[in-house]
Amino acid sequence: ADRILTLDLPANQIQGFFDAPLDHLKAEPVILNYIREQKFSKPIIVSPDTGGAKSAYSYSRKLGCGLAIVAKQRTGDSTVDAFSVVGDVDGCDVIMIDDMTATGGTLSAAAKLCRQNGAKSVHAFVSHFPLTAKGEERLMTETQLDELVVTDSIPLREGFDPSKLPFKLTQLSVAPLIGEAIKRIHNDASVNDLFNHE
Repeated sequence: ADRILTLDLPANQIQGFFDAPLDHLKAEPVILNYIREQKFSKPIIVSPDTGGAKSAYSYSRKLGCGLAIVAKQRTGDSTVDAFSVVGDVDGCDVIMIDDMTATGGTLSAAAKLCRQNGAKSVHAFVSHFPLTAKGEERLMTETQLDELVVTDSIPLREGFDPSKLPFKLTQLSVAPLIGEAIKRIHNDASVNDLFNHE
């Protein structure tokens, strides 16, 4: 490989481990478009953990709305004890932003805490959705979401039936974003414009 194209790496530092030129795309413009189309009456961006605060702040700035952060403590590989919300979500449409969910632990704990703090609705947005069997079970029984929005960066787990979930699952396509980046790279054009999505 002489050029690498990625989408929402777990940490920006990973880019430093590649010798070939790397373009790190974000699903943010695709997700932002969807959020704007929903016309939430009182939106607030929530980071389900402190590690996602920087990304959540970026979303809140671009949408012109408030920001809250859920402080959590992981109690096992797939269990999370969420214990406080920094910020006021009372009466708000919570827009939770995370890069990935596999077991649904962080999202479930954060959604529950937001509900306890008076959130009107909870909508979670994740870039990557490598759902495990444990995660599917948790989403079926424990998660207090109104909607989970994922991208098609990876296929849905084989045998997983979204229609059985007790909330709406929406899948957004990042194909146009990646396709445009590939075209620009192939034509020696600038990829930087894809990062400027105010």
